[in-house]
Amino acid sequence: MATIDDVAQAAGVSISTVSYALSGKRAISATTRERVIAAARELGYEPNASARTLAGNRSHILAVTAPLHVDTEQAAHMTFALEVTKAARSHGYDTLLLVDDDAVVGMRRTAATQLSDGLIVLDVDTHDERAELARTLGHPVVFIGIPDNTEGLVCVDLDFEAAARMAIDRLVAQGHSSIGLISHEVSTLERGSNFPLRFLQGFVEHAQRIGIRYAVAHPTTHRAHEPVAQLLHELPGITAIVINSPASVTATVANALAQHDLSIPGDISVIAAGGTLNTSRLPVPLDTIPIDPQASCWTAVGLLVGAIEAGTVTPRTILIEPEYTQHGSVSTPPTDSAV
Repeated sequence: MATIDDVAQAAGVSISTVSYALSGKRAISATTRERVIAAARELGYEPNASARTLAGNRSHILAVTAPLHVDTEQAAHMTFALEVTKAARSHGYDTLLLVDDDAVVGMRRTAATQLSDGLIVLDVDTHDERAELARTLGHPVVFIGIPDNTEGLVCVDLDFEAAARMAIDRLVAQGHSSIGLISHEVSTLERGSNFPLRFLQGFVEHAQRIGIRYAVAHPTTHRAHEPVAQLLHELPGITAIVINSPASVTATVANALAQHDLSIPGDISVIAAGGTLNTSRLPVPLDTIPIDPQASCWTAVGLLVGAIEAGTVTPRTILIEPEYTQHGSVSTPPTDSAV
């Protein structure tokens, strides 16, 4: 029996695009929609056909394990949970949100009691206990995030390493050769939160590879003032900053620079990367390389539903290509900047 994965391959599109085309939940070009529908018709695919056949054995619920930590950015956290819910509904599933700190217990309980037909894992750490459990559950699981060891797992996420490279390359193309990074709090990195570590690693490796001057600063509060001051001190002549931080830090970077009589982009170019904040609404809008919760969540749910329908899981890692959005915060460096 054909799965959503089969339709995506036949139509030459992503699983999320198949979901969008068949559900009408997002604008898709007429040509793409017709290609998807034709592929689904040829393969005999109908959303939830298998689920209806096995309705007596299914809960039609997808569990979402999303533990809340001290450093959890709640707005972004709930954005992902909401997108998973919307995607699940497009396939005829409800969602059960698991937020207990002991996420392993919640996963094991939902699988053992058949409270859900499958699991979506959010807020992934590098050494995530849920990864090892997922390999032994015998229950379909898809991660939105990438642990260090992906063997036997299905993972979906933004390509954060590529996003870091894109930010640097954009600035270098404008003539910048001295670039700072405002990362996440040290405690978040020590906890092993996967995406800040991946972005940081991608930034440092690419900066070293192409030979630019760089420095990294970590906030200790919800403001950008301290890391901005640190970068200005550690990197004399700095002309650009990349921010991969919580929204509260990103939102205060213009004010932090203004306290040093520096403006964006006249003195310092700034790119916000790997976040969900709508930077166009800031007093000084920032160029951004955003996370797209819709793309990652709809792709992940499509993979999970496909695994449920097929009765088998095909391990894979899908990295979503980053996209750059301009808002005018990047320009050539001032001519009097230090080399």
